[in-house]
Amino acid sequence: MREITVMFDLDGTLLPMDNERFTKAYFKLLTRKLEPLGFDAGELTDAVWAGTGAMVRNNGKRTNEEVFRERFTGLIGERAEKAWPVFDEFYRNEFNELKKVCGVNSKAAETVAMLRREGFGLVLASNPIFPMTAQEARVRWAGLSPEDFSYITSYENSSFCKPNPEYFRDTARKAGCRPLECVMVGNDVNEDTPAMKSGMRVFLLTDCLINKEGFDISYYNNGNYDELAAFISSIKKEREA
Repeated sequence: MREITVMFDLDGTLLPMDNERFTKAYFKLLTRKLEPLGFDAGELTDAVWAGTGAMVRNNGKRTNEEVFRERFTGLIGERAEKAWPVFDEFYRNEFNELKKVCGVNSKAAETVAMLRREGFGLVLASNPIFPMTAQEARVRWAGLSPEDFSYITSYENSSFCKPNPEYFRDTARKAGCRPLECVMVGNDVNEDTPAMKSGMRVFLLTDCLINKEGFDISYYNNGNYDELAAFISSIKKEREA
C-alpha cells in the first residue's frame, strides 16, 4: 500500500497571517530595496502584480519564473536586468523582516512532526509565485524546516499556479505520488479546493480561513489542527481496513 501524502499550503495554513497586512509590508520593504535603481512604489507594485498575474495564467509551457520575468521586463524595460540580483538579495535578507507581521501556531509544527513520525509523505504546496528562498524562509518562520518536506513548490520549479487543477496534478507528479493518494490542506476556499478536481481530498483549516465568495464550507472537510489530525487518521484507518 502506497503512503498517503499530505500537501500543506503555507500562508494562512502553516503560517498564520493577515494577507492584506503582509502584502502591504512586503511592498514597502521591496520598494525601499529597489528605490536606488529608480523604481517608485506605484510602478514597482504594478509590475510585480502584472508578473504575478502572468504566473497565475501560466499554461505549463514555461516556468513561473520565466513568465514573471518576461512580464516584469516588458513593463520595466532594461532596468529589469539590474533588478534581478537585487531581488535575490532582498529575499535572502530584508524579506525576513516580514516574519514580525506573521503569527505562529505551535499546532502546525506539532502536526507536521506527528505526520512524519507516522510515515506520511509531506509536500509544501504553497502557491509558487515566490522563489525557493522565500518559500523556505516562510517555512522557518512557521517553526518548521524545509527538510520536513520531500518537495516544495516555488516559481523556479513550477509551471502552474493555484487555483488551476493542473498545479495539483503537476505537484503530485513531481513529488512522486498520485492525486488519489493526496490530501490538500489549505485555508483558501477559492485556491485550495480545486485540488478536488485533480482527485485529491481537501481539508480546509478554519483558523485563518479565506472565503471571499462566501461559499458553504460544510461541503468540505474542515476544522482546526486537532480536527485535521482526526481526519487524516480516519483516512489511514480506511486504507488499512
